[in-house]
Amino acid sequence: MTKSIVIVGGGPAGYVSAIRASQLGAKVTLVERGPTLG
Repeated sequence: MTKSIVIVGGGPAGYVSAIRASQLGAKVTLVERGPTLG
């Protein structure tokens, strides 16, 4: 069973969390209001 995760915020914690969740097999959606991460 694949888990779906939505992460709101593309700061350092958000994008590292998104990468790790993806590595563990989750389907990840990362939402950031600005044009760049970080």
